[in-house]
Amino acid sequence: MNGRTQRTYSVTGMTCSHCVASVSEEVGAIDGVSDVVVDLPSGAVTVTSAEPIDETRVRAAVEEAGYQLAG
Repeated sequence: MNGRTQRTYSVTGMTCSHCVASVSEEVGAIDGVSDVVVDLPSGAVTVTSAEPIDETRVRAAVEEAGYQLAG
């Protein structure tokens, strides 16, 4: 195993580059997260971390940025 985990979430409500920056900043601040890639058109947010991150932590960070995880 390479010691990295990637998981993609679907985020609703993002409409511009400011939205992308807000989500990237909040999710990127979670301990253990090494990279966050946000695809604005699809709403996909791919989180790379050393260990799996609990979805509730990602959900809380996305909500802090003002958006919602889909589903």
